[in-house]
Amino acid sequence: MDLPRIFALRESSHRVHNPFTPDKLAVLGRALRLAPGTRVLDLASGSGEMLCTWARDHGVTGTGVDISTVFTEKARARAAELGVADRVAFVHGDASGHVSDEPVDLAACVGATWIGGGVAGTVELLARSLRPGGLMLIGEPYWRREAPDRRTAEAVGGGGEFHVLPELIERFGELDYDVVEMVLASEDDWDRYQAAQWLNLRRWLDAHPDDELAGEVRAELTTGPARYARYRREHLGWGVFALMAR
Repeated sequence: MDLPRIFALRESSHRVHNPFTPDKLAVLGRALRLAPGTRVLDLASGSGEMLCTWARDHGVTGTGVDISTVFTEKARARAAELGVADRVAFVHGDASGHVSDEPVDLAACVGATWIGGGVAGTVELLARSLRPGGLMLIGEPYWRREAPDRRTAEAVGGGGEFHVLPELIERFGELDYDVVEMVLASEDDWDRYQAAQWLNLRRWLDAHPDDELAGEVRAELTTGPARYARYRREHLGWGVFALMAR
């Protein structure tokens, strides 16, 4: 049980596996006014930057669950580096079926709503671990404006699954949740997330020209940057939304 190797190669230098900088992650933590001792469950926690830095900066405790062995080990190393390994734990496992043994104060899935089959399923999954009155975090892409044609929708990815921002916020309301905070990615945040992948891939390819993934990596480097500049950068937004049940 693991992610395909290509995912770890693309984001080998990333601490945050979304178009979100560490500064934006810090802004989000401050915006939520996290109290010391806040119990957090982070599903699809990646390299653990959110839990680790919030444990350091706000005194939260909690657990992260991720299917990637590479990212889980990076998360544990990050916790040790920041001196918070006694407050946060990282589990290698399938986040799509994970429910906390005890209710938590904050349940999060930041950028991986595929674990619940989409927004609605992920909200339902997180709710199973969340105490009454607790906070839920969902990180999700959205259209900055309606895709002008099918080619753009297919090139960006997600097709008809994404909403424009007002519709995404309304979707949370339809699920009986209030949006109580949000922090949105900028084009520069997207650049730092996406463009950093190209350097990771090129350096890996130069060092492993005969690897079985070399052809796939070369193809991605050949077409990916222009496709990103032409479609995703202009059309796709991304944000983290804090929700509370009505």
